[in-house]
Amino acid sequence: MSSAPEDGSYLGDAGDFLLVNRFARRTHWLHGFMTAYAGFLGITTLALLLLAGLWLSRRRGDPRALAAAVWAGIGGLVAVAVNQPIVAAVAERRPFTSIPHVLLLVPHAADYGFPSDHATLAGAAAAGLCLVERRLGVAAWAAAVLLAFARVYVGVHYPHDVAAGLALGAAVVLLGWLVARPMLTAVLARLPRRVAATMLSARPTRAESQ
Repeated sequence: MSSAPEDGSYLGDAGDFLLVNRFARRTHWLHGFMTAYAGFLGITTLALLLLAGLWLSRRRGDPRALAAAVWAGIGGLVAVAVNQPIVAAVAERRPFTSIPHVLLLVPHAADYGFPSDHATLAGAAAAGLCLVERRLGVAAWAAAVLLAFARVYVGVHYPHDVAAGLALGAAVVLLGWLVARPMLTAVLARLPRRVAATMLSARPTRAESQ
């Protein structure tokens, strides 16, 4: 991150952040939506897309697609867990603690911000849903990029924080899929038969019911 030159301007990623921050100052009509989407609304959108992935894969009856949908959710949690030691090791201060007079639209702790946890989770979900269904993956990436931009817009992250988060989340899910795919696919392929067998064995016979 660049420091301020003598004329008070900023270069590099700090300058890119300030471009977005100035845009936020001029677009008061967007504040409500972007504030909501940077938090609960953005995460809820991704959660609904993950549920849609589960529904589509079950409807198709494809064990591989169902395994990918399950991994898309699990992989997101794994990616955030992987991100934690990176955040602690890099120890990058957030823009509102480093740059004076930043427009901050949401209250936030002055903890470290690189890479972004929100963007990491979003990148993981989007990459995972690409394994389920291409169009759903495109929609998820649009939602993920919007969430990443919203985190910069509200003033809590630099652009490189969210870019790194998206990349990290996607990388963890795609690499993890190589390991998780055989096991998850095998387990889910057998699961319906086991559930059916359990239901049949639990059903009382005609003699027992009389």
